[in-house]
Amino acid sequence: MKRLSNIFVAVAVSLLLTGCGIYKKYEQKTTAPADAFGVSQDIQQSVGGDTSIAQMSWREFFTDPLLQQLIEQVLANNTDLNSARITVDKAAASLKAAKMAYLPSLFFSPQGTIASFDGNRATKSYDLPLQLSVDIDAFGSITNKKRAAKAVLLQAQMQQEAVRANLISITAQQYFMLQVLDCQLDILLMTDSLWKASLDTEKSLWENGKAYSTAVNQMEASYLNIKEQIVDTRRNIRSVENSISQLLATTPQHINRQKWGTTLLHHADAVGDAGERMFDTKYLKLGVPAMMLENRPDIRMANHAMEEAFYNTQAARSAFYPGITLGGSAGWTNSAGGIILDPGKLLLTAIGSLTQPIFARGRLIANKKIAQLTEEDLQKKYVQTVINAGNQVNEAMADCMAAREKHQYYTRQVEVLHEAYTGTHKLMDNGKASYIEVLRAQESLLDAQLGEAMNMYDATEAVIALYIALGGGSK
Repeated sequence: MKRLSNIFVAVAVSLLLTGCGIYKKYEQKTTAPADAFGVSQDIQQSVGGDTSIAQMSWREFFTDPLLQQLIEQVLANNTDLNSARITVDKAAASLKAAKMAYLPSLFFSPQGTIASFDGNRATKSYDLPLQLSVDIDAFGSITNKKRAAKAVLLQAQMQQEAVRANLISITAQQYFMLQVLDCQLDILLMTDSLWKASLDTEKSLWENGKAYSTAVNQMEASYLNIKEQIVDTRRNIRSVENSISQLLATTPQHINRQKWGTTLLHHADAVGDAGERMFDTKYLKLGVPAMMLENRPDIRMANHAMEEAFYNTQAARSAFYPGITLGGSAGWTNSAGGIILDPGKLLLTAIGSLTQPIFARGRLIANKKIAQLTEEDLQKKYVQTVINAGNQVNEAMADCMAAREKHQYYTRQVEVLHEAYTGTHKLMDNGKASYIEVLRAQESLLDAQLGEAMNMYDATEAVIALYIALGGGSK
């Protein structure tokens, strides 16, 4: 008992000398840039208030019921997200084990011996003990390891949220790509019908001696080019459907979808044509930079990585202090030293041990240095993560603004080119315009129509990217 008292005295003196620094909890001290979004006028006009589109759930942001159903299926079946869930479960199991380290270890270890000396009668001895061992967390080693394990769990949860948001983004982008491809296919099929009529007209003129065969050949070549584009567009539709099927972890299948422009993204109160309402920046609320920090899973994950590194450094410091273990056993034995007693008697033992590292071949010093360098590295990476996030927000907002500005130009361009095509075709029917003028008008109109549709997709993709960049879709 006197030995145990000496151990506890030594522990108390050490605690008074070292204080409670190794029990200190993590506090984030690394500051992020205040102007993470940038200083462009468009960003400044959209930043303000305490609300953000990132606070909207993905069901609120994506209002198309077929898209909502598709996203739900992807989140339920996707292999990458299921792997992220399993990683979270593993981290939770590790944290549970770290918490259990405070509890004593209890073992039952029976032993039996048969011994005979110089041919004499054999003696039988046995021990039936229950052994108890407790590690005393006097210097925070167990506590810091537990806190580090919790930080690992939080990182796994943030990674799961990041995978979830990425899947929602990809699924929505590919769904809208299908809608745009459907729209382009409709344009091509309508053009196919119109150009077929132009070709028939030119053939009729040639048969009546009012046109050259070269005009017919040029018209037919342009018409066949439309046929090729129709084949390519249908192939692209199949490719996008196959990509979505991969996200669903299913075999290739048809993806149900609505027509382009039948549903909006996130603002039912927007005004204007269906195109402009999809990405009108007046309704794209960014909130404030702090809001972004609270919502983005990668930034929260970077913060928890710094937290884990902090506690690993604390644990490396704790390794320099003594390890204290209390143990004991209770059980029946018939071995009383050199005397064998039958029946056996109850034996109680108590043991206290203190292990103070003195020289560990530099391992403890190296571990501490590595932990400190890791902590410093993660602090710099956290700042870079915030900078990257702000850049993504700025880029997405710039894409939204550019697409919105180009939308009005495309709309007017399609209008004037359609008028030009109609007028030129009438002039050709009356012999006042050449086939070359008609071909140019046809091709210019088609290019503008396809460009308008793709610009609409680019705008929608930019809005989705902005939503994800601000931390949306993670919940």
